[in-house]
Amino acid sequence: MNMRLLISLILLCLSSTICAESVEVENVRIWAAPDSTRVVFDVSQAVKYKVNLLDNPFRVVVDLENTAAPTDFAQPGVGDKFLQRVRGASREQSNLRMVLDLKKFSQIKSFQLQPNKHYGHRLVIDLFNKQLDEHTEQNLELENQPTKNSLRDIVIAVDAGHGGEDPGAKGPSGTYEKTVTLALAKQLVDLINAEHGMKAVLTRKGDYFLRLRKRITEARKYKADLFVSIHADAFRDPRVNGSSVYVLSQRGASSEHARWLAEQENASDLIGGVSLDDKENVLVSVLLDLSQTASLEASIDVADRVLGGLKKVGKVHKKHVEAAAFAVLKSPDIPSILVETAYISNPAEEKKLRSESQRRRMAMAIKDGLKSYFSDYAPEGTLLASRKHIIARGDTLSLIAQQYRVSLNSLRSANRIKGDRIKVGQVLTIPALVN
Repeated sequence: MNMRLLISLILLCLSSTICAESVEVENVRIWAAPDSTRVVFDVSQAVKYKVNLLDNPFRVVVDLENTAAPTDFAQPGVGDKFLQRVRGASREQSNLRMVLDLKKFSQIKSFQLQPNKHYGHRLVIDLFNKQLDEHTEQNLELENQPTKNSLRDIVIAVDAGHGGEDPGAKGPSGTYEKTVTLALAKQLVDLINAEHGMKAVLTRKGDYFLRLRKRITEARKYKADLFVSIHADAFRDPRVNGSSVYVLSQRGASSEHARWLAEQENASDLIGGVSLDDKENVLVSVLLDLSQTASLEASIDVADRVLGGLKKVGKVHKKHVEAAAFAVLKSPDIPSILVETAYISNPAEEKKLRSESQRRRMAMAIKDGLKSYFSDYAPEGTLLASRKHIIARGDTLSLIAQQYRVSLNSLRSANRIKGDRIKVGQVLTIPALVN
């Protein structure tokens, strides 16, 4: 009887010791987006905590129970719109108080995340101001309204996959997908903006997390005519290589490979702490049923031309456009494509993605495909639809005729040009295509 009592006491002591095990804050990471800031506490296990917003001055107080103070933690950058400083200290011996000093009033949202393949337990604090975000949307809408009798540029939203605490795939040498997709997306934007009648905008401008639905919202803010998502995914077999172009599949993926990739990309929202299974998706599915057909037809045409461009600069994984259930492509009103530029899991392709010149070749191929499509199907009210061309340095009549797919003689006739002499800044009328 005494032995049983002794064993019970030992087990009770062990249980108390385990329960009293202190939580460690292993790291504090800060991701500043244009309209929000995310503070992530990497903790050794799930933690009990309280969050309070105080004023005079504005600050967020995070009290963590039975938690040891970190030895060091990150500080916000100068451009952070919400966060001024992070500080912390032990409180009441075993507890920790972290204080986020704010630059202005912010709404706050907090939640804990379970471990995944990239991180362990995390406590996330989001700082944002919904009213300011809505005000920005209104300003963008006014800014993008063409003036009376004016013609607008075609707008292309370029989306760099992943970002922030969602790094995406990782190459054999440690290259993160989120890094190369942003670099390539910026190159693509520069190339598009150099084209007459075309304008490109980035959905993600820096290293921060953007949920999949938010990427579509960003494109809609700018009244985009096309959405292009840039990725560099990985596969189980490191020998797999080549570029691919995807459109949305309403019936599911076109292959097991495509389905596997779609599942990986759609998991990004779970990594960021936002489930895809919510009421917003129900509304989106209804909208898709009503208006997806025309958008999908345009998406397939664009995707086919982009794939054709990529075939000229390297190997493609499949010779045809594929379809998969990528959540980021589910915009009912904007034609959308997803470009897997290369497989970062392949050592040779990882090296190619790290090369600025190689990324530029891929960006040029994508741009050429987009330009080819809009040369034929420019929306009404745009400069390209007006069939006008402003002469740029290096242009020749024969090249312009080839670009617009008209004969050289008809181009001369429409502009009353007898020879081949043209000058920079001269505006040419492009004759209508003859069916």
